[in-house]
Amino acid sequence: MTNGDDVPDPRGGPRAALAWFLRTDHGAVLFVREAVSSALTVAMVGLLLFAVSGVWPPLVAVESGSMQPNMERGDLVFVMEEQRFAPEYATGDTGVVTHETAVRHGYSQFGGPGDVVVYKPYGNGRQTPVIHRVRFWVDDGENWYSKADPDYVDADSCEALRNCPAPHAGFITKGDNELTNDYYDQARGISSPVKPAWVKGTAEYRLPYLGWVRLTFAGAVTPGTPTGVESGGVAAGASDGSPANATSTALTPVT
Repeated sequence: MTNGDDVPDPRGGPRAALAWFLRTDHGAVLFVREAVSSALTVAMVGLLLFAVSGVWPPLVAVESGSMQPNMERGDLVFVMEEQRFAPEYATGDTGVVTHETAVRHGYSQFGGPGDVVVYKPYGNGRQTPVIHRVRFWVDDGENWYSKADPDYVDADSCEALRNCPAPHAGFITKGDNELTNDYYDQARGISSPVKPAWVKGTAEYRLPYLGWVRLTFAGAVTPGTPTGVESGGVAAGASDGSPANATSTALTPVT
């Protein structure tokens, strides 16, 4: 049963209705069909990226400039589960290569030695994730003052340094921007040492500018926001307990 031009009559049963939906040139149906087709395509791409990365969401949009010049606000970053394709010199069984180790092995990511990781500050999944470079590992209770680069701490002893001795084992991290992130995250109070369980994945590739679309829809772009300060991002505490004067690179997930 057809209604002309070999298009089935939708009243001929479920199979005929489906065939009509797929073949009719009715304007409203064409719109719905294209919308469904686009949604399925996006879903398939998302599932493919998830299969490759092992992380959901596999894409995040960078909200702030604390990783400049190696990452910019508005970059779209592909994140991968840190255990995948990890080199043999990664830290323990974490799959993460620290800056300290990378220097010895000539390993580089995003313009510098060491992995750049996405992590939950203080393990709090309700805070905006941070994407910073891993500098070195500390053990539980370790006095890591002598291990630190003196340029990146704001104290003259372990006792005067935040998170020293280390309250627990984890990574010491830092943003690449030497102007807004002149100290380690742990020295600024952005996070305590990053436990492996807090790491959501390692950053692998960036697509410039493509993250602005997601940031705009998420309301993370505020007109007049000063460079280096993220809207809706993680607050980075100052060393003297005053309001934040350093920033962390906050992320907006792309789902």
